[in-house]
Amino acid sequence: MQPPVYLDHAATTPVRPEVLEAMLPFLRDTWGNPSSAHRVGRAARAGLDQARREVAEAVGAEPNQIIFTSGGTEADNLAIIGAALAARDAGRPMRAIVTAIEHKAILAASHEVVHLGGEERILPVGPDGRLDLGVLAAALEEGPSVVSVMWVNNEVGVVQPVAEIGARCRDAGVPFHTDAVQAFGKFPIALQSLPVSLLTLSGHKIGAPKGIGALVVRARGLVEAIIHGGGQQYGIRPGTENVAGAVALGRAATIAAAEAAEESARLGAMRDDLAARIQAGVPDVVVHGARAPRAPHVLSISAPGTDSEAMLMHLDLAGICASSGSACSTGAVEPSHVLTAMGVSRDLALGAVRFSLGRETVAQDIERVAAAFPAIVAKVRQLSVVLGRA
Repeated sequence: MQPPVYLDHAATTPVRPEVLEAMLPFLRDTWGNPSSAHRVGRAARAGLDQARREVAEAVGAEPNQIIFTSGGTEADNLAIIGAALAARDAGRPMRAIVTAIEHKAILAASHEVVHLGGEERILPVGPDGRLDLGVLAAALEEGPSVVSVMWVNNEVGVVQPVAEIGARCRDAGVPFHTDAVQAFGKFPIALQSLPVSLLTLSGHKIGAPKGIGALVVRARGLVEAIIHGGGQQYGIRPGTENVAGAVALGRAATIAAAEAAEESARLGAMRDDLAARIQAGVPDVVVHGARAPRAPHVLSISAPGTDSEAMLMHLDLAGICASSGSACSTGAVEPSHVLTAMGVSRDLALGAVRFSLGRETVAQDIERVAAAFPAIVAKVRQLSVVLGRA
């Protein structure tokens, strides 16, 4: 029996052997609390400091700008809510500006700013999934406490003009946050020359384990803590640090940065090959975000007359792991908020399937998916007719 084809790397990636090797000593031997002054604690602190330097170097930041978190979701919350609290403490309004296609962590954090007594503004995107800079310019006149626009959309792979957005925010004196979870390792990140105030990273998207991430905070006063405790990490994110996780993130970040250019070219070629093969077998397939710049590892498609739940089930039966943009809520399947914001029809959005490639993906995987896809679409369409959904 063939091993499954795993094309869900945007959801999570396997831990790289080099990363596991780097973190194991901090689970078995160097297990001290890095806040302790004795030798066991100092050894843990040394590992933590080295990890901070590695992450900083990988993104072009300073080590004291790296705040380790439990993952991307916490980092996003710290950026949005923390910036709003910092604005409030400075006597300014709490006002978050985000786009309609942000990760749910950003949208939920923006809603929380409202619960705290602030305001939010959700900016629309065009049919290509990109933010109009004119729309942003008008929003900046409202004096937001933070603007957050994700670098690469996790569902469709659309790339935002981060440098231009950051420049507009800088000129308006507004902190700019970008969720770079899907961008890191696919594009070079050089914060020395990029007008980004706050940047989110996640370990398990680049070969580190789940449960570790980071927020790059370019200036200490940009955010206030959203959890409270001791004074670790400059008081911005208190709590005993996850040393082994931080070490893993440091090693994974170093490798991802070094491999980004070559790996991006490889993944982009395979992604385009997969799209072409799928469209050859199912000519009416729609590729979402095709008119915009896209990250090389994400392919979001819909076959008219199908639904993603049935598609994923039959793909899984064929040994193919993928995901969808739909979410089950209170028993009702709703279309992806990203595709809805892009103006995709409800029926087409409900059939969206995302293939996301990674380091383990090889040409044979593309061939297997392309060979199986037409029959799966035909089967799901037939079931839809039988069940009266078509």
